[in-house]
Amino acid sequence: MTTLQTISPLTTHPVAVRVHSGVALAERLSALDDYVLIGQRVPVSRRPAWLFVLQQAMDHVPYAIEAHRGDRTVGVVFLAYVHSWLFGRYLVSLPYLNSGGILAADSATEASLASRAVALADELGVQYLELRHEWPQDFPAFGHRREDKVHMRLELPTTGAALWEQIPAKVRNQVRKGQKHGFQVQWGGVELVDEFYSVFSRNMRDLGTPTYSRALFAEALKWFPDGAELCVLRDGRRPVAGALLLHGHGVAEVPSASSLREYNSSCANMLLYWHLLERSAERRQELFDFGRSSEGSSTYRFKKQWGATPAPACWQYYVRSGSAGQLRPDNPKYKKMVAIWQHLPLALTRLLGPRIVRGIP
Repeated sequence: MTTLQTISPLTTHPVAVRVHSGVALAERLSALDDYVLIGQRVPVSRRPAWLFVLQQAMDHVPYAIEAHRGDRTVGVVFLAYVHSWLFGRYLVSLPYLNSGGILAADSATEASLASRAVALADELGVQYLELRHEWPQDFPAFGHRREDKVHMRLELPTTGAALWEQIPAKVRNQVRKGQKHGFQVQWGGVELVDEFYSVFSRNMRDLGTPTYSRALFAEALKWFPDGAELCVLRDGRRPVAGALLLHGHGVAEVPSASSLREYNSSCANMLLYWHLLERSAERRQELFDFGRSSEGSSTYRFKKQWGATPAPACWQYYVRSGSAGQLRPDNPKYKKMVAIWQHLPLALTRLLGPRIVRGIP
């Protein structure tokens, strides 16, 4: 554990900045969680237990940088060290999730945390440090930004009935079409992972993208027993759509959702999202986060039709070597690889995909 001290211009009390890892991080987890949960709307994706989800499922090395003023926590940033022989080394807050970056009481504390994160990136010899902010922060070392995507979010009413009246008539008709098909819906935890993963991994293969591991979803369900659940739609005994739904304090999120393409005409995906939204309203969530999309893309239009509106997403980078966009899936050099992946046997993609994606920040 290392400590740096700075003086905030707003106070005479020094800010101590400490890096936690290993056993020290596990011992500090509850206190870090308490600090994060101070806010009125706190998504599950901001909670520090994700560090251990990523460690167990993807072999990332977890770090937490905590700022103290006296005996009071005044800021945090959670970081995962992503390393592989294929892609290199990166420090990210946080992989898989759409939001991350620094939480702090004031700008001076933000700057202290950013400086210590940069120092840690130098110590680990990573290619870049990535902070997944929503609004840009003024950190001189972070010379590159990605602002090409937006969060799509929907304010929720207090009941499912009010939500039904809120969504557009065209969307209600598509949901009704899915209902008429007779799909069955089931909510649950780890007992549904295999069915969910059978749909999710196939959809990822069809998109030409290496799939996350089954363990990622199982670990999320284990670490957040009251905040994570799976929804699976079946046609008879066959799972055809599924999603991971996260319930935070006032915010519901869907980091992963998929449906089988051959069921597009029966509106299985529309029915799935209706159940996700209805469930979130019933659990008194105030905001539904559909995740990030490029403006004007098909996923952006899908989310917008439900009434979702865009919110900023600003990912900031301290680049030490290479470029921040070198591993983006829309990089032209990966176009041929995507086409090849789409035609691989599904079993092979389930075997190789998690080994590949764990090294992609």
